[in-house]
Amino acid sequence: MSIYNYLKGRFYTNKEGADKEKEKVPIPKDVDTVLENLKEVFKDCDDLIYREFNVGENQQYKFLLVCIDGLSDKALIDNFVLESLMLCARDIRPNGESVKKRLFELTKNASLTTTEIKEEDDLNGVVTSILSADTALFIDGYGKAIVIGTKSWPARGPSEPKSEGVVRGPSDGFVETLRFNTALVRRRIRDPRLKIVQKSIGVRSKTDIAVVYIDDIVNKDLLKEVNERLKDIEIDGILESGYIEQLIEDNTFSPFPQVQATERPDVVAGAVLEGRVGIIVDNSPFVLIAPATLISMIQSAEDYYQRWVVSTFIRVTRTIAAIISMVLPALYIAVTTYNPDIIPTKLALSIASSREGVPFPAILEAIIMEVSIELLREAGVRLPDPIGATIGIVGGIIIGQAAVAANIVSPIMVIIVSLTAISSFTIPNFGLNTGLILIRFGLMLLAAFLGLYGIMLGVIATLIHLVNLKSFGVPYLAPFVSVSAGDFKDSVVRYPLSTFIYRPEFLDVNNKKRMKRMSLKSKYTTNRSRKR
Repeated sequence: MSIYNYLKGRFYTNKEGADKEKEKVPIPKDVDTVLENLKEVFKDCDDLIYREFNVGENQQYKFLLVCIDGLSDKALIDNFVLESLMLCARDIRPNGESVKKRLFELTKNASLTTTEIKEEDDLNGVVTSILSADTALFIDGYGKAIVIGTKSWPARGPSEPKSEGVVRGPSDGFVETLRFNTALVRRRIRDPRLKIVQKSIGVRSKTDIAVVYIDDIVNKDLLKEVNERLKDIEIDGILESGYIEQLIEDNTFSPFPQVQATERPDVVAGAVLEGRVGIIVDNSPFVLIAPATLISMIQSAEDYYQRWVVSTFIRVTRTIAAIISMVLPALYIAVTTYNPDIIPTKLALSIASSREGVPFPAILEAIIMEVSIELLREAGVRLPDPIGATIGIVGGIIIGQAAVAANIVSPIMVIIVSLTAISSFTIPNFGLNTGLILIRFGLMLLAAFLGLYGIMLGVIATLIHLVNLKSFGVPYLAPFVSVSAGDFKDSVVRYPLSTFIYRPEFLDVNNKKRMKRMSLKSKYTTNRSRKR
């Protein structure tokens, strides 16, 4: 089998290509053969650049340089590769028995003035490096290549996260470039024990991912489980971290996210300091954190930057809002349809009078309004920011007033749906918010058929599901199902930061202590008292 057919089989099949990738393809010594094979592999790829040139005192040594236009840094290649070889290495005179080997060593160690250089003797690896924006340099007569780091693809700088805004806290967020994202985490944790292990996933896309953890803190079983699940992924391409999230989660059919996704570097830094594992995916501004718990989805980074009393109040408010967004429409349906006797008489009469003239039952009325709100929310997300905000506000007001005026829905239903929507906006995690929307519609249907009993059955079924749900072996309801009372210090109620002596017990980390126990008594006050 020719090298071309070998490489073609690697790139144009899935299972077979993945198996071939594990095998080694030697690099031909003849540069013309290498060029011919690469042109066949990259046939109809007009963004490939092939540069042949000669060096040496008599121009007797032939070189081949291959890179991708638009991904590789042309200025770096021109100034620090081609110029060094074509000018500075013009008088090169390799001596010894192996002339080409000596020439290869001189080129790599004494001529190239770039930072990132490595040897490669596998043509598979060379092709992958070229597709990863590196530059390959071949020397005629020697069966190895020099891979030069020249990555320079279009990228945006760190900006404020759109989905996790805070009043107090850092304003930088992850971007679509893997190395930028690892730098944002490394900047916050300047410890050599912070490990960033890079992998490649996707038979065709060869997407770079990085597993981030602190070596002496993380549970080794957790780290092994994460690596095993990533290793089992065999897919054509990974276009966003959502692919990874769906492929490594424990329960695919659960409406609740079992892997936390965040745009904030400080959240990832805090998570790995607790003993969790971060997964950074190239081409995605969302970084994954495993394991995830329900309470971690409700918490915000800002909770740790404010005093504990304020943070506790905000967390309790946020938890109540999550419950409201899940059960309020169903509760209205059950009360108006089956159980009007449980509310005060005046309120019941007020609700009945507001529904006078509405031709639809409460369940259909609620579904119409909920679907309308979801349509407005989706339209606001897809449209440009200035237009989206206008559509959300104006559309909601106009549709609500028009629906009430036309007797399609009652005014109390507009209030219920509006309060539900506002409550759902307080949830920091988008994945959890979406899951609660699905639970909300399920409870609405149960309330329409069984009233309050239906809501109770739905809530019990949801709790049973949450109790059985796990994320990488960690209970999803931790720390509420934890045996350690200390884990409750960082749950719905946030204790003072000085009490966070130990890391969460449910993570079972190696290094359990994270800070020195502090005395709350001021030394300055004590010293002044002694002087008096």
